[in-house]
Amino acid sequence: MPEVNNFTELEVLLDKCQAALSYRFHDIELLAMCLTHASSARTRLHSNERLEFFGDAVLGLVVCEALYHRFPEAAEGELTRIKSIVVSRATCAMMASRVHLEEFVLVGKGLDHDGHIPSSILAGTFEGLIAGIYLDGGLEAARTFLMPLLDPEIESSAATLHMQNFKSLLQHIAQKKLGSTPNYRVLDERGPDHSKVFHISAVVAGRVFPAAWGSNKKEAEQTAAQHALEELLGEDAAEAQPASIATDSPVAEPENTQFLGADAASVLNATTAAEPEPFGFGVDNS
Repeated sequence: MPEVNNFTELEVLLDKCQAALSYRFHDIELLAMCLTHASSARTRLHSNERLEFFGDAVLGLVVCEALYHRFPEAAEGELTRIKSIVVSRATCAMMASRVHLEEFVLVGKGLDHDGHIPSSILAGTFEGLIAGIYLDGGLEAARTFLMPLLDPEIESSAATLHMQNFKSLLQHIAQKKLGSTPNYRVLDERGPDHSKVFHISAVVAGRVFPAAWGSNKKEAEQTAAQHALEELLGEDAAEAQPASIATDSPVAEPENTQFLGADAASVLNATTAAEPEPFGFGVDNS
C-alpha cells in the first residue's frame, strides 16, 4: 500500500495511477475516491463503495456486449457461463494486478498485510475505477479501458470452459474452497416412466445445497449445481466485507449490494429464478 502523507504525495500517486491506466481523468477527485477503500475513508460515503456498485453494472454491460458480438452462435446459457468467469472477483483481481492497482489503492493499515492487499479489495477497487472512468469519460472511455484487459480473459474463459456447465464450475469452486468433489442426491422423482421429473440436490463435503427440479437428471443436476454456486460465492462476497467501518449516521445502512454483482453469484442469480415444483405434481387443482 502506498504511503500518502500530504497533498503533494497524493498528486504524485494519482499521476502514476493515470499513467498505469492509460487514462487521464478530467475530475481528479473522482479518481482519488475510486482508489479509497472504506477502511481508509472518513466515512463510507467518502469511499469507493458506491462506485464499486456502479462499476459492476458497467463491467457487466461491456462484457455482455462483447460476448454477444464475439459468439453469435452461442446460446444464452453458454454466454452466461463465460460471463460468470469474466466478471468474477477473481478475474477482476487479476485485471487489477495487470494495471498494478495494488500500488495505488488506499486502505487502512489493518488491511495492509506486509504490503499485500487482499484480492477482494483489489477486485472492488477495480470495479470502482470502471465506474469512475465511465462517469468521467462516458461508456466509450470505459469500453476502451476495459477491452484490452477483457479480451484475453474472454478468450481464456471460452477456451478453458469450452462451453462448460454449472456442474463443472461447481467442481472447480468446491475443490478450491472445500477440498471436496460434489455429489448429486436424488430426493424425489415423479411421473410416469416415460415422463419423469427429478428433484436433485448437490452435496459437497456433507453439506446439502438447495435442490432443483428437472425434466431429466442432467437438467436437475445442472440447476442444483447452480444453486450451490450461488451460496458458495455469496458467502465469499459476505466474508469480503470489513467487520466495522465508520458510518455517516447511526441509522443502519442497507445491504451492501455491490458485492452481489462483483462475482459469479450475481450472474448465476440472474439466469434463473427460484425453481418451482413441476406443474402437475403436488398441485391441488380441485
